[in-house]
Amino acid sequence: MDKIKQQRNFMKANFKALQGIQTDQMKQLPQPSLEKPAEEGHKLIELIPIEKIKIKRDTLIENIKNRKSRRNFSNEPLTVEELSFLLWASQGVKEVIKRLDKAYATLRTVPSAGARHAFETYLIIHNVSGLEPGVYRYLPIEHKLIYLYSEKNLKEKIIEATLGQKFTGNCSVVFIWSCVAYRGEWRYHTAAHKAMLLDAGHICQNLYLACEAIDAGTCAIAAYDQEKVDKIIQVDGEEEYTIYLAPVGKY
Repeated sequence: MDKIKQQRNFMKANFKALQGIQTDQMKQLPQPSLEKPAEEGHKLIELIPIEKIKIKRDTLIENIKNRKSRRNFSNEPLTVEELSFLLWASQGVKEVIKRLDKAYATLRTVPSAGARHAFETYLIIHNVSGLEPGVYRYLPIEHKLIYLYSEKNLKEKIIEATLGQKFTGNCSVVFIWSCVAYRGEWRYHTAAHKAMLLDAGHICQNLYLACEAIDAGTCAIAAYDQEKVDKIIQVDGEEEYTIYLAPVGKY
């Protein structure tokens, strides 16, 4: 019961704990980057800007009404246009705020405590027209994809890593959000972690609603093998680690 109470306390307001603490921001230490830079030597893929995307069902009321977790997907592929829309809706950058001519924060399509936006979006692409199956990462400021790698048994690996949830291998694309924890910790120290978990929910809900607009569906997943998913997206599991997944496909 003590462990349960500890977890309950984690859910409560915890900003009093910051009294007397000097955060790294207060110490005027350099803030972490707003996004991971593109790795050298990897292919960059242009995405379609939101201004040029046509949405099939652009009605918020209907999308909210139809929103539900969907686990059964058809074999119809997503298009690059549709994937561009889902990425913009869940992590799109509307404005880069600058201070002293340096990028200081981003304003995005989802809220984030202190505009920290501590997440990176990885994709396991199974069935998107014009894109090779494999692992990708989204560059939200540039609105581009970076191709990381591919291997033959990727479907089997993600099913195993999600504890046998087969729809992660039968979808068009799996969204995987990692947390770069120091982006939040730089400003909020020990109070950062609850806020970052709340922010992850904002992202996934936007994905749910955006999916309904293109006759697609998703299902949020929090049951997964941490080490196995971290290995698939090639993160260290300490400074950056998987926090949430959502397979997407047509229904």
